[in-house]
Amino acid sequence: MLIQKYNYTPISRESVEGKRLYTLPDGSRVPSVTTILDKTKPLEKREALNNWRKAVGEQRAQEITTEAASRGTRMHKWLEDYVRNDRNMGTPGTNPNSQQSYAMAQQIVEHGLKHVDEVWGIEVPLYVPGLYAGTTDACGVYKGAPAILDYKQTNKPKKKEWIEDYFLQLCAYAAAHNEVHGTDIRQGVILMAVAPKPNETPEFQTWTLEGNEWNIWMDRWFTRVEQYYKLA
Repeated sequence: MLIQKYNYTPISRESVEGKRLYTLPDGSRVPSVTTILDKTKPLEKREALNNWRKAVGEQRAQEITTEAASRGTRMHKWLEDYVRNDRNMGTPGTNPNSQQSYAMAQQIVEHGLKHVDEVWGIEVPLYVPGLYAGTTDACGVYKGAPAILDYKQTNKPKKKEWIEDYFLQLCAYAAAHNEVHGTDIRQGVILMAVAPKPNETPEFQTWTLEGNEWNIWMDRWFTRVEQYYKLA
């Protein structure tokens, strides 16, 4: 399943004054994809996030965020094991948190990764020289076409209009892969698992970005890049 088709050069990451920066092979430093999205986030989305934190309380908001991040890390680990070990994810043991993330990873495998013909890399470092860099969960061939794959977890099912940043990330990574590796990736896939309640099966959600919609979101991504450098 895992095929080394391209030479993915490692790039280092550091945080400087609230910005996540990557050092590229030539020694230059560029902002991360997530930093660009954060610094150019529309005002209404910033206000919505602030209002949510106020509504649940700062301490509870931090607990929810930390718990979700930990669950996402565990889920990603299972999915990485699945790809590395030729479709063998292993077993979760008795830890309830591990079992939950394992069940979520299973949904992504059964409903999403079953359509993946080959994987070129996992946790792939990508960049556009002089502009930005980042790391995508995986890239390869999905339903017969080259694609960027992004694994997501969520506390509750998402609506399409809530995940616009995910679409922008897909375009950012595809553009970087095309720039450095000479590919023509024009498809991005989000594979999402919803955290289950006790004794329930996790819900699975997926979105595929392609065709004319792909072009629209790619234009939006580079508009955000331009906005970032105007603000810098």
